[in-house]
Amino acid sequence: MMFSAKAEYASLAMLELAAQYGDPRPLRLVDIAEKHNIPQRFLVQILLQLKGAGLTASTRGASGGYQLARPPEEISLADILSSVDRVDPPVLDEQDQSSLSATLHGVWMRIHKSREQILKETTLAQLVEQGYGLQYVI
Repeated sequence: MMFSAKAEYASLAMLELAAQYGDPRPLRLVDIAEKHNIPQRFLVQILLQLKGAGLTASTRGASGGYQLARPPEEISLADILSSVDRVDPPVLDEQDQSSLSATLHGVWMRIHKSREQILKETTLAQLVEQGYGLQYVI
């Protein structure tokens, strides 16, 4: 039940955009790719999916790039992952209806629901704050 490379890269790209939120200059794809060792061709596809989901906006041209389409407080990890990876809940095989398999399936479902809840509750703003901590100026 781990996350795909695509989900990891999408989350990193969105965190990078969240860290730059409020800066009027869009962030260049190449800068995100280099900073996080993400293949550029793969990142282009990911950012297009995120744009299609309404999570990013892009600007063309020499000074173009990507920005968040909404504030980081309004974007959860669940939003990102559902845009790039489809995660279906575990399914109990119709042919295997034993009480032991049903019990095990119940555990898988609880894990799936807990995972979904954590992803829905975790916003980009929270992660950026945790990643950078409070930075004090003296």
